[in-house]
Amino acid sequence: MLKGIESKNVLVTGAAQGIGFAVAKRFAEEGASVFIVDRVETAQMAAALEKIRSVAKSRKALIAGHRADISDEVAVGEAFKAAVAALGQIDILINNAGINRGYPSDQFPVEEFDQVLNVNLRAVFVFSQLAIRHFLERKIPGVIVNNSSNHESQPKPGFIAYSVSKGGLGNLTKTLALEFADRGIRINSVAPGAVVTPLNKSWTDDPQKRANVESHIPLGKAATAEEIAGVFAFLASDDAVYITGQTIYADGGLTLSADYRKNWAS
Repeated sequence: MLKGIESKNVLVTGAAQGIGFAVAKRFAEEGASVFIVDRVETAQMAAALEKIRSVAKSRKALIAGHRADISDEVAVGEAFKAAVAALGQIDILINNAGINRGYPSDQFPVEEFDQVLNVNLRAVFVFSQLAIRHFLERKIPGVIVNNSSNHESQPKPGFIAYSVSKGGLGNLTKTLALEFADRGIRINSVAPGAVVTPLNKSWTDDPQKRANVESHIPLGKAATAEEIAGVFAFLASDDAVYITGQTIYADGGLTLSADYRKNWAS
């Protein structure tokens, strides 16, 4: 078990499916109370909560949720208030929610560009701002962990909004970490690579496409959401107490420039 997570209160966004769901489950398994936020329908939210409750280590742990479209600033505020009301306080914020859109950059609809940035970057800022205020007011040595991407540092042609949002998220993480480190608040990011989640169904459910994706990964396979969740839990734990302002790449080696596996350059 990781140090310092049991009995903590954790808010996870985008947690009714995919990586967020795996993260919420992992914190429940570690003995934390968990509040999830997602825009899914009521039935899917209820099903996710029931599955998280089923793995909770502590009978005293509270597992609850709130439906919200976090592209709307007002909805973010309401979701954060609901989490505090349910849990009493927030010790750990996991900014996981994210969306993606694909178009050639010269044809990318501006409204969809804005939508991606509103969810992937603006909502992260607003949630983080609310959490930091909460930490400071209550003198909590809080933790924030953001879900970034290997595209934080690597371009993704045809998905410019996603790349821009994750590049900005990397700088947001570093800036907030530096600004609030002297108040005992730690802020880091996890940058997954190819992960088997509903967001990636376009290739995970097609054997040929999946084989093509995995051929570019040095470790030879896509990650499971549970494998990524462990990195979030570690960074939120006291085992990572001296880590802040960092992006941990959990990408199977994608950022190693995999094409250099074959000696074509010299």
